[in-house]
Amino acid sequence: MRRYRDWLRQAKRKLESAKWDLKGKFYEDACFSSQQAAELAAKAFLERRGMAEIGYSIFFLLSRVQDIPEDLLEKAKVLDRYYILTRYPNGFDRGAPMDYFEEKTAKEAIKFAENIIGFIAREIE
Repeated sequence: MRRYRDWLRQAKRKLESAKWDLKGKFYEDACFSSQQAAELAAKAFLERRGMAEIGYSIFFLLSRVQDIPEDLLEKAKVLDRYYILTRYPNGFDRGAPMDYFEEKTAKEAIKFAENIIGFIAREIE
């Protein structure tokens, strides 16, 4: 059964979750939710092309496809940094993730996820 539409729907919902995190000033969560949204969209893209969607790195998932614009791959690399560091205090020498993420970073993460999701939605819908 082809589930790429479900993957994309969930990606869009996760992006909305990132926006709520931003409003609530949960900047580390907004960054993580942005990463998750773009990851879900990348998996939708691969599913649509009949490719297995393994792993969590948006960059490596999208790199499996020839026609991904280079700027989206660069944005994917940035979002991939938010997979672990946004969640675990031991990702830093001191403090917790909430100490390291600010509004500007969260807004950028959301924008990058929007760009990736927008590209994928245009390609598969």
